[in-house]
Amino acid sequence: MSSPSPLSARVVLLCGPSGSGKSLVAARSGLPVLRLDDFYKEGTDPTLPLVAGSSDIDWDHPLSWDEDRAVAAIADLCRTGRARVPRYDLALSARTGEDTVETGSAPVFIAEGVFAADVVERCRELGLLADALCLNRGAVRTFRRRFLRDLREGRKSVPFLLRRGWRLMRAERSIVARQTALGARACDKDEALARLASAAAAADRSGAAVPSPRAAAADDALPLVP
Repeated sequence: MSSPSPLSARVVLLCGPSGSGKSLVAARSGLPVLRLDDFYKEGTDPTLPLVAGSSDIDWDHPLSWDEDRAVAAIADLCRTGRARVPRYDLALSARTGEDTVETGSAPVFIAEGVFAADVVERCRELGLLADALCLNRGAVRTFRRRFLRDLREGRKSVPFLLRRGWRLMRAERSIVARQTALGARACDKDEALARLASAAAAADRSGAAVPSPRAAAADDALPLVP
């Protein structure tokens, strides 16, 4: 039996409620970033979940994104340093093309998105995980940041943004509790940046990580990015 190949990089999963500042923290870290929002299903997908008692699509439900394809892209980046990923337009609720994400010489990269916590266990089992963080900055502050960002970017209609924002503000405590229960560490922006720097330094000192035999055995079951 051949030894598993060393990894090119390992992943830090960065989650937190929508509007908590994940993209800002990822950008400030200076590390390569995989945007998990690009793995949302298209708005015409019949499997999209709805908000209870409403005709609104529930874009905050894990069934609104393609988890298998996201994990496959994370695995490609960890093993080869390169992955082809969809380009998603949130305003159109549609994929508009493909992009290539590369890690270069970085020993760690960030996969950030509201569903990052949902793949903590899978990444850990595959030997890919460096850390998992959940940004927690307070419901009112997050509501304001999310609404202004979504309004500026024209992500959805104003009535939809207000309904969603109010619902998420009331649910923020349970959202953070769920993500930490899935294995992410709750932290503020400064702690997140410090842990990202620490993860990168630790990976750099130890060199390329070698996946466990358990992770290598799981390779055959891993979906491939088309």
